[in-house]
Amino acid sequence: MEWKELPGCQNVTRRECDFSSAITEYYDTHHVRVRAERRKEVSPWSSIFEMIPYVIAQIGPPGIELQSTNGVIKIKVSPPEENQVRKLWIHFQYNLVIWENSSNAEFRSQSIFPTDVIDDLAPDTTYCLKVQATLPFELQEGLFSPIRCIKTTRKVNDLLCATNVSIFALNMEFYLHWNNQYKQHVSYNVQYLMGYLKKRHEGYSGEWLNVPGCENITDTQCNFSSIITATSGFYHLRVQAMSEYNKSCLSNEVKVDPLITNEIGPPGIKVDVSDVLLHIQISPPGGSESEVTRGYDDLSYWVLYWKNSSNNEEEIKMKEIKQTIGTLSDLMPSTLYCVKAQAFSRAYNKSSHYSKEQCIRTPGDKKIPLTILATFGTSLFAVLLVAALLTFGVYQAYNKIKYVFFPSCQPPLNIEGFGRQLFHSPYLSATEEPTENCSVIETIITEEVNQSDFKDYKHSTQSSRDSGNYSNDDDTSGSKVSEEMLEKEIV
Repeated sequence: MEWKELPGCQNVTRRECDFSSAITEYYDTHHVRVRAERRKEVSPWSSIFEMIPYVIAQIGPPGIELQSTNGVIKIKVSPPEENQVRKLWIHFQYNLVIWENSSNAEFRSQSIFPTDVIDDLAPDTTYCLKVQATLPFELQEGLFSPIRCIKTTRKVNDLLCATNVSIFALNMEFYLHWNNQYKQHVSYNVQYLMGYLKKRHEGYSGEWLNVPGCENITDTQCNFSSIITATSGFYHLRVQAMSEYNKSCLSNEVKVDPLITNEIGPPGIKVDVSDVLLHIQISPPGGSESEVTRGYDDLSYWVLYWKNSSNNEEEIKMKEIKQTIGTLSDLMPSTLYCVKAQAFSRAYNKSSHYSKEQCIRTPGDKKIPLTILATFGTSLFAVLLVAALLTFGVYQAYNKIKYVFFPSCQPPLNIEGFGRQLFHSPYLSATEEPTENCSVIETIITEEVNQSDFKDYKHSTQSSRDSGNYSNDDDTSGSKVSEEMLEKEIV
């Protein structure tokens, strides 16, 4: 390690030394050591002190300048490193502690800008104050300035000045309102200043700008939404009153932090129903194109719904909806429900008023018609089945009766007379007695017909043929055929 002598810290008689000029890098590690000398005697070197300038540096006290005028105290703060060429810190914030110079004083603390005005003070009263520089993001606090005391004056009530300057903001539409106590002709200019400009130590008096559309107006309100170009950061506004004699007066300033100052309006709501589901469509506050939607990224909705009945003890239910479309499912059929919604932002701890309530009736229960339809269908099927079975039974009975009493085929005539007068007409004429080709199967015929009767019948037939009454060949052949057929039928 190569050691270097610190300029201005050689042969010093005090037990301290300013070696700021040797610090070139605030974030680097530095090593320092010391030894004592007396004439030609020298002591050993001390233990090495290791340090990082940015870490061990202490924020010093700021400088302050005070001025008492018109019932207020104007203050100008100088940064702790104002007289240094190279600066370790850049952006300070300042805390002010002020109190009345009395035995029972109450301390009041507030944040101030490098150039600021302290108001809300009692007239003709001595106040003491001190200021501290801080770096809040780095959790560093500096030393307080020396205490300074100053006496306030009485405030001159200038009737020309605008009074009670206030801001009304709804759905990112910003309006400035004030009162006029001047009875003669007066016109107003509304001026604004970007918030970051107040952090400059060199002042900002020349940075005020007129709000477009709010120049030389006689009204006591102004829409300054056009200057809110970003939802982050803040703005300062004031009203300049001008008389017809070119006299002017500036009002007190008001601060606007858009997302904190703004109030969220109620959302719009539409409801629809299908079965026992209730569909909700929400319109964001100010409409879908409103700056509210873009400003509050975490905007959500509380939906309240309840049965609209004579029972005042009906439970009100709540459901959170992240989007602008939601569904409610735990509903009763044939019931009138009412719904209303509220917009809210958790990040800014803001909520709107509730929307107008919308009521709608859920449709009737479809289970009962379905049950009736199923019962009717089952009954109809049973009736049709019974009717079909009855029809089939009647049809079968009809066929049996018809078959028994009205057969479709008639037995041959020689069989009809069987048992009374055997073969009453032995010659059958096909043209005179047409019959169907039927077969009668009887196993008992062979037992009833006597063999002797059959022989007598054959003998009678043969005698008739031999008697010569029928002598042509055709008749003979016909008799043979008839005899053969008869034998087959008997068999």
